[in-house]
Amino acid sequence: MTHAAEVAVLLNNELGEGVLWCDREQALYWTDICASTLWRYRVEHGALDHWRLPERLASFALCEADGWLLLGLASHLAFFQPASQTLVTITEVEAGLPTRVNDGACDRDGRFVFGTLHEPTDDAPREPIGGYYRLNRDLSLERLPLPDVAISNSIAFSPDGERMYFCDSVSPVIQCCDYGERCGAPTVFATIDLSGGEPDGSVVDRDGGLWNAQWGLGRVVRYHPDGRLDRVIDVPASQPTRAVFGGAQLDTLYITSARLGLSANAITAQPFAGALFAVRVDVCGLPEPRFAGPPAHVIAAGSSHQH
Repeated sequence: MTHAAEVAVLLNNELGEGVLWCDREQALYWTDICASTLWRYRVEHGALDHWRLPERLASFALCEADGWLLLGLASHLAFFQPASQTLVTITEVEAGLPTRVNDGACDRDGRFVFGTLHEPTDDAPREPIGGYYRLNRDLSLERLPLPDVAISNSIAFSPDGERMYFCDSVSPVIQCCDYGERCGAPTVFATIDLSGGEPDGSVVDRDGGLWNAQWGLGRVVRYHPDGRLDRVIDVPASQPTRAVFGGAQLDTLYITSARLGLSANAITAQPFAGALFAVRVDVCGLPEPRFAGPPAHVIAAGSSHQH
């Protein structure tokens, strides 16, 4: 079964990513990584806002504390309050390594799980020198016992929270493992069936299906919980990056995209590259898990302000 997504917000994001739906605000948040910019779109009113940040923002999470986000910036994690533009550093990540934070998502217990990405200094290929981490509710950071990674992506969790999905985008394979206080041994969940594509961000629906954006293939694919391909959403941009369920009933799939690395001819052929797309589907999503560590006690320790 194939459906097609349409433009919801026409933007030229260089590397749109990390889209999340805030049920409290009925709004979408996402990032343009290359522009170090956080975007917000209030669907009902069509209001579009953005905030420039001091570093590239790769991924983020909603917080249980109203009005706050947990940011995965290039070199560190931080709390951010858009209304006041208050930014509070939590911890550095992989200091001293040529990596940056990349994909991330909260697990069902309110902990932020994320991975990193190798940034070589020249045109050399990316190497698996990064890792996967979990920021716990007490703000302790632990490295998860998962394989080293070159480009972390596809981090998502089953509805019961007992399975974690992830991938290294240099390989056309999505992996999974048993998940809880510890991670089980990784196994192959699904392999992309077309050449030239890379698995990017993922989201899980209420029935346990995994929706994966596939960079280079212009599509989002739903896999059954057993890994079988179920349906395909065509996207009018070759580099979709992540999908999320939004809307009052969580039955609209919103998809970010990128124009990074596209030639002038390619952009002419796909003028909507970098836009935010949407498509109504017949499967509903789940409310976005929120980071359960309240920022109030962190604020008391001091903050920096970005304007």
